[in-house]
Amino acid sequence: MDRRSFIRKAGVMGAGAAATTLAAPAVAQGNITWRMVTTWPKNFPGLGVGAQRLADRITAASGGRLTVQVFSAGEMVPPLQSLDAVIDGTAEMSHGAAYYWQNKSPALSFFTGVPYGMTTPELTAWVRYLGGQEIWDEIYDQFGVQGFLSGNTGTQTGGWFREELTGLDDIKGVRFRTPGLGGRVWEKLGATVTNMAAGEIFQALQSGTLDAAEFVGPYNDLALGFHQVAKNYYMPSFVESGLATELVVDKKKYQELPDDLQAIIRDVSQAEYDQVAADFVANDPRALKTLVEDHDVIVRNFPDDIMEAGAKASVEVVEELRASDDPLVKKTTESFIEALNLVRERTEKIDAPYVMAREKYLRY
Repeated sequence: MDRRSFIRKAGVMGAGAAATTLAAPAVAQGNITWRMVTTWPKNFPGLGVGAQRLADRITAASGGRLTVQVFSAGEMVPPLQSLDAVIDGTAEMSHGAAYYWQNKSPALSFFTGVPYGMTTPELTAWVRYLGGQEIWDEIYDQFGVQGFLSGNTGTQTGGWFREELTGLDDIKGVRFRTPGLGGRVWEKLGATVTNMAAGEIFQALQSGTLDAAEFVGPYNDLALGFHQVAKNYYMPSFVESGLATELVVDKKKYQELPDDLQAIIRDVSQAEYDQVAADFVANDPRALKTLVEDHDVIVRNFPDDIMEAGAKASVEVVEELRASDDPLVKKTTESFIEALNLVRERTEKIDAPYVMAREKYLRY
């Protein structure tokens, strides 16, 4: 996708147009319209498309009794104010990533991704079967909202760097866009970290405000045009090993819905979590091929000392959270660690040896 064409389509609506979106949700003959604000540009591959598809599926499954109207990043509120829009009643739903709200509770980062943490199936197991959802509910109860997993990118790429990295010393002073607990890890490695929404990253790279940036992976990064500014593409991300997105709803309004509409929201979110993950698995390799063959991108692996230092810093970050005075932060951290130590047994003893053997022996 041509970046300028994509950004044009994802352009932010003017203040006058945005003001028209603030009317109360429509209710006619028992039908309800809910507003979903998102952190993603309009038609954004994987994530923005997934948000729109989730809304469309809720509308269709409910026979129009619950119609969900989607507002992309900036159309109603700035992208990183999406959760606040649900909390203050401007919207009934938001679609984003929980670690964007770590200023409200650091514990929320665990429900997006933890450095050197869980892969996609591991995170799914924790949330669905090992107590993660119940703790997530406790955290969001403080703000009057309910969170559901709504998508997953899988293991991400490590980022775009203007200069080649030869070792840990090259990280010192690098101005790097990366959010969540991963941002804390990169700060410990010496980077100067900032977070910004997807549509702002390219300009910051182009202007020199940033020296490096990571967002998701080839599927999204190709659309955003990062390859036009930086050619060194590092893999894998050790801070986002199975990043999940979330659907957040106003909990009071959600609980006032009939049971079947509540079930539709819950079950469609679960279906979209799996659908989005499949979308990335299918399209990341296609996009990477385009980046390398058509745009001369150089794919590199992080030097070993960066990977090792990243693991050490990751342990420090998580242990700092486990020592938190906030009981919910401590509870979340301990639950995550317990679940990770359980599910990694399967991943490392069954999945990983199989993948290594396939890479070594299988050729078609």
